[in-house]
Amino acid sequence: MTNLPAIIAYQGVPGAYSHLSCRKAHPELDARACATFAEAMFMVEGGKARLAMIPLENSTAGRVEEIYRLMPKTKLHIVGEHFEPVNHCLLAPRGSRLEEITTVASHPQALAQCDGNINQLGIKPVASLDTAGAAADLSAEPKHGHAAIASSLAAELYDLDILQDNFQDKSGNTTRFLILARDSHMPELVSDIRFMTSIMFTVRNIPAALYKALGGFSTNGVNMLKLESYMASDSMTATSFHLDVEGHPEQKAMQYALQELDFFAKDVRIMGTYPWHPFRTRDDQIIE
Repeated sequence: MTNLPAIIAYQGVPGAYSHLSCRKAHPELDARACATFAEAMFMVEGGKARLAMIPLENSTAGRVEEIYRLMPKTKLHIVGEHFEPVNHCLLAPRGSRLEEITTVASHPQALAQCDGNINQLGIKPVASLDTAGAAADLSAEPKHGHAAIASSLAAELYDLDILQDNFQDKSGNTTRFLILARDSHMPELVSDIRFMTSIMFTVRNIPAALYKALGGFSTNGVNMLKLESYMASDSMTATSFHLDVEGHPEQKAMQYALQELDFFAKDVRIMGTYPWHPFRTRDDQIIE
């Protein structure tokens, strides 16, 4: 992996929350913006980037459906995860005052998450393709009374003032990212480290196949943290699953559970094993 370019790819424009996540998780790498998730992922697969930072789910908006369809089309491996709390900032051209703002642009989801504060200030919301893009447009064509909702990194990159931090109506909105690499990396099993293993599989066409496939995790005491279904093909005849379990493949309980999964499922693919992100072990945070 060290021979690959020191680049971490992400989807979006500079200043996006994916860009901010790249800076926090891998500040030693150059963050490279891509137009699509596929472009970012195939940069890694093609050896043009060392890693990719890809959002999988958001605590408010739910899962990113496209990622589940893209992952089986690549040979990438999950080597880590990153949780990024979404902190929306109200941005405006230098020297602007809060009471002067009449319109604010951002992605519709960000506007919805800040709806209460927008209404309280009597500001007109304007939909944009993305948060950082709204900040970039505002910087390129600053207008009196116009603002944008984006990250603090966008304010830095586009030389905008932060008129109000934590502009979202409710705190706790968090995005979980997967860190993808071309080469697999199985971390050494260490007793005091909690590991996550991500698996993709398709169930066999037999009665109670999913129940039987997952039964081995229950009987062997392996904690399942996430199960997502998605259509593996355009024909809508095969259902595939993404499974996150707590454990390491070198643990006996995991080995027994995986043997049972192999018996009742097909196309089983271990996407990666990696340490839990510290966000999961916060005293005030429970991930279910």
